[in-house]
Amino acid sequence: MLPGHVLGSRLRSARARARMSQRELARRTGLSAMAISKYERGRMLPGSASLLRLAEVLGVGVEYLLRPDPVAVRAVAYRSHPRLPAAARRQAEALVADWVERYREVEGLAGMPLPAPDLPPKDAPTPTDPEQAALVLRARWGLGDEPIPSMVTVLEEHGIRVGFLPLPDGIDAMSFRVANGEPCVVVRADVPGDRQRFSLAHELGHLAWPAGVREGDYHRFAAAFLVPAPSARRALGDHRKRLGLDELLLLKRAWGLSIRGWVERASELAIVGRREAGRWRHLIRTEGWVDSEPGPPYPPERADRFALLLVRLVGEGMINERRAAELAGVSWRRFLEVHVPRGGGDGEAVPA
Repeated sequence: MLPGHVLGSRLRSARARARMSQRELARRTGLSAMAISKYERGRMLPGSASLLRLAEVLGVGVEYLLRPDPVAVRAVAYRSHPRLPAAARRQAEALVADWVERYREVEGLAGMPLPAPDLPPKDAPTPTDPEQAALVLRARWGLGDEPIPSMVTVLEEHGIRVGFLPLPDGIDAMSFRVANGEPCVVVRADVPGDRQRFSLAHELGHLAWPAGVREGDYHRFAAAFLVPAPSARRALGDHRKRLGLDELLLLKRAWGLSIRGWVERASELAIVGRREAGRWRHLIRTEGWVDSEPGPPYPPERADRFALLLVRLVGEGMINERRAAELAGVSWRRFLEVHVPRGGGDGEAVPA
């Protein structure tokens, strides 16, 4: 049996994921609230029957509650609703901690950790302007000023673990560090690809840029990282009186930045004046394009590294399918249906 404090941490995390109070958990398991409190504080260990009941009600496997060395999620930054409930934050942090634990275990079994993070050192001179900060990081990573085909690939190649999770309503993305400072980013699995890309770039700003910067500057960093100023000027020109919808749709397809993002980019760089930017903002708002833009949706980003490692472990006989399902967080059959193409559609994202 695990030490009481480790099991207690697991129980608190699972309860946060389920958005359940100690009293509610006690009622649904038939245990006393005092017993639940003692379990979570490490003052008492549940028996096997109680452990099974707790796992069932919390919707986790017993192996989750018995997994050693829980990951602590630190330095969390959110791209979220400003009035996000504390319970939603706790639920999200429990979700990402479980995801990181499973991901790191798969990497360890496969012997394939991510490369060391390649982010500017904390003591390095940091540009105060988001445009310049984005250009400096692009230059550091050798990206030039061309479109980025896959934000996930770029982040993973530079030591940042990426995942797509069913985050609570109100949270678009999170960035955080675990263990010895390993950086991670997770984004919503159920939003268009251009929105995912912006969230990934926004959270990259939190990791690569110092804390204390205004949230609006992280938005500016994200837009500048996706479409550097020189590229935006080449695409739009230095000065424009009007922007056209067809032109913005083509730019969205080429760069993976939304119509709204391109309008704001043109405004930030003074390519269009206040009147034209205001006209487009009004149009986007009244037409409902904030949530669903016209034209075909931009393809979603994919984070396939976890799936590739897990499938390899099963294929080489290093783990069986039951163990793979534990690491996947879903049944093995369901995991393969979603992640392994067999002639159907793209499937839907699941925790990975």
